[in-house]
Amino acid sequence: MTEEPVPSETTEPATAPHGAAVIADLVKRLPNEPGVYRMIDRKGDVLYVGKARNLKKRVSNYARGAGLSARILRMIRETSTMEFVQTRTETEALLLEANLIKRLRPRFNVLLRDDKSFPYILVAEDHAAPSLVKHRGARKRKGSYFGPFASAGAVGRTINALQKAFLIRTCSDSVYETRTRPCLLFQIKRCAAPCTGEIDAAGYAELVAEAKAFLSGRSQAVKADLAAAMEQASEALDFERAAVCRDRLAALSHVQSHQGINPQTVEEADVFAAHHEGAQTCIQVFFFRTGQNWGNRAYFPRADKSLSEAEILESFVAQFYDDKPVPRLILLSHDLEERELLEQALCERAGARVEVAVPKRGEKKDLVEHALLNAREALGRRLAESSSQARLLAGLGTAFGLAEAPKRVEVYDNSHIMGTNAVGAMIVAGPDGFVKNQYRKFNIRSTELTPGDDYGMMREVLTRRFGRLVREAGAKAEAPRDEQGFGAWPDLVFVDGGKGQLEAARQVLADLGILDDVPLVGIAKGPDRDAGRERFFVPGRPDFMLPERDAVLYFVQRLRDEAHRFAIGTHRAKRSKAIGQSALDEIPGVGPTRKRALLRHFGTIKAISKAAMEDLMQVDGISESLAEAIHDHFHEDA
Repeated sequence: MTEEPVPSETTEPATAPHGAAVIADLVKRLPNEPGVYRMIDRKGDVLYVGKARNLKKRVSNYARGAGLSARILRMIRETSTMEFVQTRTETEALLLEANLIKRLRPRFNVLLRDDKSFPYILVAEDHAAPSLVKHRGARKRKGSYFGPFASAGAVGRTINALQKAFLIRTCSDSVYETRTRPCLLFQIKRCAAPCTGEIDAAGYAELVAEAKAFLSGRSQAVKADLAAAMEQASEALDFERAAVCRDRLAALSHVQSHQGINPQTVEEADVFAAHHEGAQTCIQVFFFRTGQNWGNRAYFPRADKSLSEAEILESFVAQFYDDKPVPRLILLSHDLEERELLEQALCERAGARVEVAVPKRGEKKDLVEHALLNAREALGRRLAESSSQARLLAGLGTAFGLAEAPKRVEVYDNSHIMGTNAVGAMIVAGPDGFVKNQYRKFNIRSTELTPGDDYGMMREVLTRRFGRLVREAGAKAEAPRDEQGFGAWPDLVFVDGGKGQLEAARQVLADLGILDDVPLVGIAKGPDRDAGRERFFVPGRPDFMLPERDAVLYFVQRLRDEAHRFAIGTHRAKRSKAIGQSALDEIPGVGPTRKRALLRHFGTIKAISKAAMEDLMQVDGISESLAEAIHDHFHEDA
């Protein structure tokens, strides 16, 4: 791939023409080669990322403007400049385009939203006795990875069943090293207890090999071997061994019978089905591995309503595999205009043959139809929820005197114990409900605050939040919003507290010069903290209460409770981390290994603090100088 931009990649001055005129000027310097282009507005934000087999021809279409949709014409009008990267092939252009869309999140592209990493099962092989664990994130640990699974729950259930079938340990290495007798999992026949030598290394390695074979798709061969071993044990009158094989066979059957639809002719595949309705699209993804259904997940990509299901699906699949392993088979509900190009790009990414197909008959067609049914039902539920949410937001606007229904609502709360481990929290709600990827937590940094000063904490949180918002998003009137009107600026802000908290928030916004841009409401708890008797404070209005059993009141209570839950959870996590820190962590030269050795030798931190220099030096890895440092740390006042 040619990383050097083509000569036309320049920053246009503020006085340069915009729209079709600037595009026409750039076309003159473009090559007839494949590549990726970015359309950029006058603020420097990327509007759109596209790929082309021929950059000059593709961009020329934008300059002419004939036969283009209203969405594309709007995008052209906002374009101030363009940037280009030339690639060797169109396949490379497709892969780069998907990567840039996910990274830059341009407003006019189809965007894959809620793209959380998938969990996997890891057979960790960085220990003499491999363990079976759930894994999410970068694959840095040595071992064999199996997945993806649609949810952590699906991984947990599968590991639970695999424990019964293969007796592989799930404990951490530190727990393994300290065992002197088998744990409860050995007693209930879910672990072979290699930690205490209940099974020898060769026997345990055989169990691990069987588990990997099963997870790799050779499930029938593993079951056949177990059945043969059971018969052989029965013939030898070794009924205890036969019972173990029988229980393991039953566990394997349980794994397969509880995976939902288990295809007979599809060993490994991902199934994508798209359904469009009510200006929204749902893409349902099913994962099949080792002939088993490993779960499904619904996605609701952001896309212009003028795009077809096939166009949305094509962009979605390319982005989906930007950071995920590619299976041997991908089944789609709609044929794609560039299906062969996508197949070629995925083959290149996977380093193996990948088939992208739209099945017309048989079991594969049934799998796609099942995914499509799930997509329709998921979108139906989402549309119903969105309708209900829209009514609640409209009611919120009416109750608090807004000109229109708010699209983004923010709620702020603080949490601490006697001023310690103080945190602030912000939760966000919008047309689709709670927007958890927009939640923010704030560790209270100011050293000048009096412990427990709730007003001071609220001022710090709002100053940091809105100061950054003004710097990054600019004025509220100019900040971009999506097709539902959801953007970076809030349309309504709730602060947990009465007049004092509201006044602290009002002062912050006034100091920043944005008081008129952000409607504020304070929520004071009712007498005896009774839900339903909350009192609301709005600048310029007498305080008031909403009628009991009012749907808007219940909605506000949900918002406040979610903010409280998030704030309390953040505070507890911070407090737990502080409690979990050992006095040994503060001593230079004492890392996890030496810390473990000291605790294994002395038992407790208190015993270490009272140990003499000579006793400390008896511990493996503790030199005389380090023993002196540890001793001095606990005897600074001596």
